[in-house]
Amino acid sequence: MARTGVLLSIGAVCLVSGSLATGWWLGQRSAPGISGTQASAERQIQVLQGRLAAGTASSSDQKQLLQLLLASGNQAEATLLLEQLADQQPERWQIRLLLAELRRNNNNRSGAERELRQILNLQPDRIEALQLLTVLQLEQGRGSEAQAQLKALMEKNSKPTPKPQLLPIGLVLADLQQQQGQQQQAAATYSKLAADFPRDPRPLLALALLKQEAGDTKGAQDTMAQARSRQPENRDPRLDRVAANWGLASLETPKGPSPKAATTPEPASPTP
Repeated sequence: MARTGVLLSIGAVCLVSGSLATGWWLGQRSAPGISGTQASAERQIQVLQGRLAAGTASSSDQKQLLQLLLASGNQAEATLLLEQLADQQPERWQIRLLLAELRRNNNNRSGAERELRQILNLQPDRIEALQLLTVLQLEQGRGSEAQAQLKALMEKNSKPTPKPQLLPIGLVLADLQQQQGQQQQAAATYSKLAADFPRDPRPLLALALLKQEAGDTKGAQDTMAQARSRQPENRDPRLDRVAANWGLASLETPKGPSPKAATTPEPASPTP
């Protein structure tokens, strides 16, 4: 179930310091060890459904059953199973998130949004739910509503000092602004995040991509150099791979802190 329409720079930003998402409950979409013919898969499904009906299915059984149903294209049964699991295990927000994604894939956007709202009612800053909700709103022409929602959350997480949740929320907002053709606003959002989180390279990485797409290769190179300089003691090789993918491979890695950084130490900031 590939997620289409996911906001642009999140994919690039996730290359640095790990993904914003904590991962689906299912992990990989294909079930390991599931082999053979469709008939074999159907037999496994019947066995696992029998255990589920008898109340003897383990968490591993439930996971395998869901994987089998999705792999076989039986989305109706998969949806029913997810509904049951989500009701039984309300603390497992990943299950409801997957249910929302499945509903979206089936063009049930109102149902998908309902699932996401349930997650956000309990965890208003859950970034995975916010990201998918933003995609849904954008698909329905409700980009302004999504922006207002994200800006309100940013405001809440900015006072009295920037909280860690501010960074991923801001990244989603900037992505949305780009999708709506608001490149200057997106650049301003990235710049503010870079100032609020002076040790994190992700806002600058996203800003470099924005400049590169605008044809400002020199500006992208300079911004990428700033991103690299933020972690001189623990250089992430993924930055080099991102630079290569963007056509910035000729950029030299900074050998040390910039003169400004040497004379004016940056204040500590929350670690996202």
